Amino acid sequence: MATQQLPIQFKEIAQLGSLKTPIPQEAIVFTTCTMESEKYICVRDVTQNDKYVIVINLDDQEDIFKEKVIADSAIMAVTQPRLALRASSNTGGGAQQNLQIFDTRTKACITECVVSEVIEFWKWLDDGTLGIVTPTAVYHWTISQPKPRVIFQRLPELANTQIINYRTSADGKWCVLIGISRRNDKIVGSMQLHSLDRNISQAIDGHAATFMTYKFQGENRTLFCFANRGDRNAKLIIADPGTDAKFERKQTDIYFPPEAVADFPVAMQASEKYCVVYLITKFGYIHIFHVGTGKLIYMNRISAEPIFVTAPYNAEGGIIGVNRKGQVLSVSIDPNNVIGYIFNELRDMDLAMKLASEAGITAAADLFVQQFNIFFSQQKFKEAAEIAALSPNGILRTAQTIQRFQSLPAIGPASPVLIYFTVLLEKYKLNKIESLELVKPALQHGKRDLLETWLNEDKIEASEELGDLVAPFDANLAGKIYWLCGAKEKVVLCLARGGKVEQIASFLGANPGYKPDWIRILQDLVFSGNRKVALDIATLALKEWNSSPAQIDEASKIVDLFLTRQMVQEATTLLFELLKNDRPEEGPLQTKLLEINILQNPTVANMLFSKNAYHHYDRQHIANLCEKVPGLQQRALEHQTDSNSRKRILLSASQNLDPQFLVNWFSAIDPKEALELMKELMKGGRPNLRIVAVVAQKLAKVPGQERGIPVSDIIAMFESFQSYEGTYMFLLPFVDASQDPDVVFKFIEAATKMNQLNDVERVVKDSKVYDPEKVKEFLKAARLTDQLPLVIVCDIWNFVEDLTHYLYKNNMSQYIELYVEKINSLQTPLVVGALLDDDCNEDYIKKLVMSAAIVPIDELVAQVEKRNRLRLLKPFLETKIQQGNNEVATFNAIAKIYIEEGNENTEQFLLSNKIYDSLVIGKYCENRDPHLAYIAYKRGQNDKELIDVTNKHSLFKNQARYLVERKSPELWKYVLSPQNPFSSQVLDQVIQTALPESKSADQIVCTVTALANRPKELIELLEKLILEGNSEFSTIKDLQNLLMITAIKSEPDRVMNYVSKLHNYDALEIAELAEREGLNQEALTIYKKHNIHNSAMSTYINKLKDFEGAYDYAEEVKDPKVWSILAGGLLNINRVKDSIDAYMKANDAGNFSNVIQFAERDGLWDDLVKYLLMCRKTLKESMIESELVYAFAKTGKLAELEEFTSGPNIAQIQVIADRCYEEGMYDAAKILYTNISNFAKLATTLVRLENYSGAVEAAKKANSTKTWKEVNRALIDVKEFKLAQTAALNIVIHGDELENLIKEYEVRGYFDEIIQVLESSLNVQDQKAHMGMFTELAILYSKYRPEKLDSHLRKYAGKYTIPKVRRVTTANHQWKEVAYLDEIYEEYENAINTMISHPVEAWDHNKVKEILSHKEKIGATNEIIYKTVKFYLAEHPSLINDLLTSISSKLDNEKVVRIIEPRLLPLIRSYLESVQGNNLKGVNEALNAQYIEEEDWDALSNSIANHNNFDPLALGKSLKNLSLLTPRRIAAKLLSGLGRFDESLSLSKEDKSYSDAIQTANASNDPELVENLLRFFVENKLFEEFSASLYTCYDLVKPDVVLELAWKSNTTNLIMPFLIQVMREYSTKLATIPTPDPKKPKQNNNNIPNPNGVPVVVANGGMPGTPGMIPSVLTGDVNAMGVAGMPVVVDPSMMGMVYGPGGVVPVGMGVPGMGFGGGQPMSNPLPGQMGMGVGVPPYPGSTGAVFVGPGGAGGMIPGGNVGAGMISPVFTGRRV
Repeated sequence: MATQQLPIQFKEIAQLGSLKTPIPQEAIVFTTCTMESEKYICVRDVTQNDKYVIVINLDDQEDIFKEKVIADSAIMAVTQPRLALRASSNTGGGAQQNLQIFDTRTKACITECVVSEVIEFWKWLDDGTLGIVTPTAVYHWTISQPKPRVIFQRLPELANTQIINYRTSADGKWCVLIGISRRNDKIVGSMQLHSLDRNISQAIDGHAATFMTYKFQGENRTLFCFANRGDRNAKLIIADPGTDAKFERKQTDIYFPPEAVADFPVAMQASEKYCVVYLITKFGYIHIFHVGTGKLIYMNRISAEPIFVTAPYNAEGGIIGVNRKGQVLSVSIDPNNVIGYIFNELRDMDLAMKLASEAGITAAADLFVQQFNIFFSQQKFKEAAEIAALSPNGILRTAQTIQRFQSLPAIGPASPVLIYFTVLLEKYKLNKIESLELVKPALQHGKRDLLETWLNEDKIEASEELGDLVAPFDANLAGKIYWLCGAKEKVVLCLARGGKVEQIASFLGANPGYKPDWIRILQDLVFSGNRKVALDIATLALKEWNSSPAQIDEASKIVDLFLTRQMVQEATTLLFELLKNDRPEEGPLQTKLLEINILQNPTVANMLFSKNAYHHYDRQHIANLCEKVPGLQQRALEHQTDSNSRKRILLSASQNLDPQFLVNWFSAIDPKEALELMKELMKGGRPNLRIVAVVAQKLAKVPGQERGIPVSDIIAMFESFQSYEGTYMFLLPFVDASQDPDVVFKFIEAATKMNQLNDVERVVKDSKVYDPEKVKEFLKAARLTDQLPLVIVCDIWNFVEDLTHYLYKNNMSQYIELYVEKINSLQTPLVVGALLDDDCNEDYIKKLVMSAAIVPIDELVAQVEKRNRLRLLKPFLETKIQQGNNEVATFNAIAKIYIEEGNENTEQFLLSNKIYDSLVIGKYCENRDPHLAYIAYKRGQNDKELIDVTNKHSLFKNQARYLVERKSPELWKYVLSPQNPFSSQVLDQVIQTALPESKSADQIVCTVTALANRPKELIELLEKLILEGNSEFSTIKDLQNLLMITAIKSEPDRVMNYVSKLHNYDALEIAELAEREGLNQEALTIYKKHNIHNSAMSTYINKLKDFEGAYDYAEEVKDPKVWSILAGGLLNINRVKDSIDAYMKANDAGNFSNVIQFAERDGLWDDLVKYLLMCRKTLKESMIESELVYAFAKTGKLAELEEFTSGPNIAQIQVIADRCYEEGMYDAAKILYTNISNFAKLATTLVRLENYSGAVEAAKKANSTKTWKEVNRALIDVKEFKLAQTAALNIVIHGDELENLIKEYEVRGYFDEIIQVLESSLNVQDQKAHMGMFTELAILYSKYRPEKLDSHLRKYAGKYTIPKVRRVTTANHQWKEVAYLDEIYEEYENAINTMISHPVEAWDHNKVKEILSHKEKIGATNEIIYKTVKFYLAEHPSLINDLLTSISSKLDNEKVVRIIEPRLLPLIRSYLESVQGNNLKGVNEALNAQYIEEEDWDALSNSIANHNNFDPLALGKSLKNLSLLTPRRIAAKLLSGLGRFDESLSLSKEDKSYSDAIQTANASNDPELVENLLRFFVENKLFEEFSASLYTCYDLVKPDVVLELAWKSNTTNLIMPFLIQVMREYSTKLATIPTPDPKKPKQNNNNIPNPNGVPVVVANGGMPGTPGMIPSVLTGDVNAMGVAGMPVVVDPSMMGMVYGPGGVVPVGMGVPGMGFGGGQPMSNPLPGQMGMGVGVPPYPGSTGAVFVGPGGAGGMIPGGNVGAGMISPVFTGRRV
């Protein structure tokens, strides 16, 4: 039985729990599983310790992205691999939401932002925008923006709702926010519709909503669809929310079945492809509504589990969703079935046609065609036009339809075609064909304004053909049409002709990627003379100039095009604009630009050269051109590369060349050549010296340059001419920058020779690269009149002493004084030193020193001191001091002089003076007077030097005082280091002398601190300070702390003594340190002495482990905190009971969690009860009360337990009840579960207590599938099947639980019981029965009760899952049922395969015929048909013909013949004969072979006569070889039919079938063959056959041959009838010949009459024709007769050749000639005729010639065929 065709396609896309990375069931919920589109599903797996985000790509389910991420929410973008994550953080007391977007491919963060509000809902609106909903507002965040922007504020009506969706319209103008809430035990939907244009919102009651774009009256409208479940009914409303709403509001009731009274809408998606709305409800129902009418198309349940998330399924125009079980389901319209379903099931033709039209469902084409034909035949043209307009994909809007309307006459005021177009224009847009047919008459009647109106209103389709049609009437309108249809080339051409260049630019800007054929457009403009527009267009064409090869080529073509019209200025302007970037690729164009202007406008050319804008042209070519043009020789020299040519140009034009140019030109040529030319110029004498020097300066190769003449070569050139002036002039400009010592020296030398001492002075002062020694010696040797250059050199290069010696010895002391006083007084020390070495007079030296302005005293002292002449400076130094000089060097020097002199005031000077350098003077005094060194070092705090000198000279007392006074930890560290062998002597002096003398506490502290690492000495010191005597330092806390700490660390035996004697120290810190050092008793003594009770108790417990002493101490101090510490210690050593007692004495409940843990571990439940009751008085903690409940249960105090739980408490009853249940305390668990009304757990508890009826009652109250499962399992185990069935009936209604339920029964072997459960479920709950019940019952029947399977399958066909049942029945070899399942599942091929594979069980002849003959899915190409045929031949040959006949319409009969063995073909002979009427070659040949095999010659003859599609030659040859006469006669007839008349006659003669031979000869139409047959008959004396041949072959027999044969054979009497007939015919023909008119002139074939005046050229060739009619187109006389004759010979004196195919158009009667007619034109063409005419059949007004070619067609001349040709060369003549 075939199932009903459903209008939907329902698929399971994926099962999330069965993926490569399975998704846990707990993660498949609304809060963790999201789906923004059909591409991705995003799941947050929070079921484990590690949190993951998993993204499934539904296009490739192996492509799964899994990453460890901590986030509150994760959503995947619509199509792009972008993952949005949201995480919360609490900062500043408020909620903060961190949003991040990642690329899942690269794992890189794309963007992020922070939202300061709680985000209640978010979703992707598209791949770049997120919608974000907070408690107050809705935001949009575009990922290219830094933060979200507010879209609208939420209305109060949506407060306290759970936001489940947010949608925006495609045009971005509308938004809707959807939320649900529970009111009065019902789910209420609330929505906020917001208009972005008007910025207003409206609150609406509704559960689900969506937007869609719907084409209404030719206009796309945004519709708002929403559904609401009210108290009484549910409505779907479809409305246009706009202010200009044209779409009429639709309102439809939503039906909910009785079993789903609490159902409500949860999701809605719209399909613009099919113009429908998909509505999903909470209970898994789908409703499909048509948008345009609001009508319900289909409703059914698709999921037993709630579908909690959906998205559009754009791939098939449907909806996709995920249910709680993890199934990813899709539903979409089935275009192949939906129209038939609406038409047949809903009986709504209007809806069917409207949906088919809107959705373009071509499967409904036949319906539209049928309805159109009905209206058309009834002359209801308007209705027919409406049908055509609505036809899907415009299948009726064709040229044929228009022609049908056009072919009808007008009926009434309007013609049918006008009605057709009126209907279309009213609501729809015309297609291309319709637009052309409508516009043609409009243009003919001048209705261009009407055409423009249609275009503006988008009523007609613009096309290139339409533009071509309009162009002759209105160019602007045509251009608009071209633009609308995208004929860009024609748009640009139209604009160019109108000079609208700016519009062309705008057009190109709006069409990136399009490039017009600029050359074609420019040719049009150039040849029309529109130069300006042509230039503008060319500039536009090359606007995006990048010098590509294609652009270079195009620009060259454009320039060439301009030059052909002498548009030089335009070409120059264009090239100038293009070449401004001077690219290498533009070289050819640069050459062309310069060449044009050199030859035609040298001034412009020179200007172009001056700009130096081009560098890639052909320089040699340009140089040659410039040399020939006056005024451009300079340019020629610039461009010329040939050395001889350069020389020639230079010599001829040297007087006219600009000197500056010449310099520049020299710079450009080869340096070697330039050097030679400069030498030539030098030979011309001094006049050329300056220019040569300037050129040399330009050409000199300086560092950093690769090109140039080496400076040395240039200098050598000047020196070769002994020209110091040339050298001087050459080097002067750049000597200052030169880095070559030789160059600088050469300049100094040349300048000196030229007596240019100022330049010498300047160079030696400024330059640093010359050889100073060499220059110094040169200047000394030069004996300059002014020694200043030498002084400068020596000063700069530190030759001061050498200079002093030179000047002193040469009596030039004035220069020494000048140097010291004016030039560099800082060098006075060196001068003084040199003079002392030269034994200069001391008075002169003192005078010289005193005259120096600034003298570095330290250097001066050094110079004098090393020569032991220091006292020489005492007057100078004292003078400086008196003048207020405070330099350190001055006082250092005077101090040294005092020390050296042994001045008695030296020590006082060292103590009081603050300026001298202590380090310098101390070092000076060390070996002279150590005490003075100590004074100097002490004054300067030169610690290391002081220690070293006091150690060296045993000044330990001084060192000890210095250490104490210095208070430097670093110095103490240095002195006390083990490397110092004198540390003990120093310490003795510190303790004995320095410290007793000290009165400073800081000095004491610093000293004590320094001795920290020497505890022995430190303790001695501290005892002396603190314990001995009445020192003022004895009560200082820091010293007592230090003494205690030092003793603890180094002398622990002394600590207890110090504890008893000392009082002013930090007791807590000291005691803790003592504990850390193991001095626990000392620490305890300190704690007790200073009343630090808590620490004392801790020491008892943690250090001394003295719990008895601790207990006594706690009793002594009676401090609750102390009791708490004691309790904690007792608890740690597992004295739990004592610990509880201590905690109760302390009244301390703070450590309740640990007490509970330890008490439960030790089973101290009674003590724990007391403790928890105490805790409950002070703390309200859930754990305390929960554990108290548990303790009641453990102690069996059920009455106290029930009393406690019945009162107010915050115990976690559920948790404790579960613990009791798990530990088997079922009575306590029962009390607790009853208290919290947890009927689910109560039911399982009662099962444990064997109260089975009570368990069932509790399960009913729980109404939980899990509970029913547990109860059912327990009841099965105890074989309480009746009660178990009650539980099972509440389980089977949930499809996802059914399989597990069945397994519970099956594993225990209770097959009949589970079958009974399912049978009862179908009888009792048929309204709630789902597909799974029928499916699983079928499987159980298959396994355990196969006798019931067939009736079940047939009774409930369509209600079970066929593939699943088929798998089981296949495994159980129930082939009959398998075949039935395949049939109803429309797997017809599988059904047939099953029947023929298992014929004993499954084969049914009638069913096979039914499937193969009526099922459309099995076509003629399906191999199962032919497999079935083979099966029947093998198994049921008697039924083969019945089978083939029933399926003949689907058979390829030739294939049937091919697949069947030839020996078996007789079995299907009757079938083959029944289909032979189709005249198939394979069938015919198969039957013919059977007929031959069976020698049924009559059937064979009949087959051959009536069915000619076979190989006659092969058949004839096979029959020819047979021995029987009949088949050989048939063979002869076949050979005759093939034109093999000789073979046929031979065969007939051989078989003596003379009548066949006569018929064959006549059929041959060959007189020779007939003549041979006649001779055969005569030779063999077959005279009767001879006579019969004359009658049969009368038309082919020659009378003379007949007379000859008859005469020779004496059978003249037999031929007399023949001869009589021949004579009769000849006499009749002679009578019809007319008598010639002797007065009529003879016709000239070379001058054939031609009424149109077209010259006719007669061409020779072809065969003569028989007489026939001359066409009236040539003569105008239809009665003219042609005359048979020979071809005409053409006059050889005619000029030129004519080529024309003969025999193109037959004229008259006869067979067209096949030859090429060749000939020559007439020698004297008529004046005025235009040449190059293509020959055509001569019509009035045509141009050219008509060529009449001879060849077998008859007509006015022999060979009267009309041919076409071309005359060449061009000749003139009269215009025809």
